[in-house]
Amino acid sequence: MAHPQIDQGVTWVYTHDLDATSAFYRDRIGLAQVLDQGLCRIFRMGPANFLGVCQVRPGRHVEPKGVVITFVVPDVDAWHRHLVAAGVTPEGQPERSEKFNVYCFFARDPNGYLLEFQAFLDPAWKRA
Repeated sequence: MAHPQIDQGVTWVYTHDLDATSAFYRDRIGLAQVLDQGLCRIFRMGPANFLGVCQVRPGRHVEPKGVVITFVVPDVDAWHRHLVAAGVTPEGQPERSEKFNVYCFFARDPNGYLLEFQAFLDPAWKRA
């Protein structure tokens, strides 16, 4: 059975310092902020994908363990150079993962969330 339509996706993370985290995603990563809700800010990752950053509040946690925010990009090396030039220290050079058939590297945001910049090498992956 087909499910109802999904138009967009937002991944939400929490922070103790909304201004610093927003500045990181806006100024260092280069994402456009598309909405400011006061305690939450939303950044465009792609045509239908967004990253929401919220000030931590009761019932929500800054918990980067087990979370990976993946940016699927056409030029991993260009992203590595971009982040280094923006003052972000990646966790190593881009490399191919034989296990997952991707080319990628990792970095961290100010809260410790793991960021992956990745290109799928498998021809079965269909880019939007």
